[in-house]
Amino acid sequence: MSHAFQRRAAPRLVLIATLWLAAAAAIGCGTASAASPMSTPPGTQTAKWVRKRLYFTYLGFTTHYSCEGLSDKVRSVLLQLGARRQGLNVYPAGCVRNIGVPEPAPSVAGTVYVLEPTAEAGAKSVRAHWQRVTVRLARSPLGQAGQCELLEQVRQRILPMFAVRREHFSSNCVPNQLTLPGASLQVEVLEADRPGSRIAAAAH
Repeated sequence: MSHAFQRRAAPRLVLIATLWLAAAAAIGCGTASAASPMSTPPGTQTAKWVRKRLYFTYLGFTTHYSCEGLSDKVRSVLLQLGARRQGLNVYPAGCVRNIGVPEPAPSVAGTVYVLEPTAEAGAKSVRAHWQRVTVRLARSPLGQAGQCELLEQVRQRILPMFAVRREHFSSNCVPNQLTLPGASLQVEVLEADRPGSRIAAAAH
């Protein structure tokens, strides 16, 4: 091979080697990106389930409950606030009257699993999102007004069990009277993503 041909071929070989190295580096970066964990999509929150003990006594003047009736109300509230259905256990406690008969101070006890935000994803963490809910204890406005005292006490003693934000509460409860609109509680709570939902799908 002549020296002139060698001089012409050398730059071409250097260019080919440079392009090959650049392509290999790009492939390596793509592989590393695919193997690295994906960050949390916008609008989602990493959380974990935490087990808590529940004991709640209701004291009211306008509406009275049996222990079984209070258990149903409290269970509904817990689910509305994002409690996990699996493992939720609410039962009457310390009741002395027959089933279905209103108690002067009905009580319920049990266990509940609630979501708490966590900064690190782990084996027991779940994807969740903030969901705004309006806590309802009755279907009609008049029925909701009758739950005014109960909703006040739910806010005071049950709501602190949950991670919440942007709470809005109003009340015009008057003992022994049904006063519209009664009490209103709106709050953002953590809700676990459902498999296959749009938010959960964004994590894959």
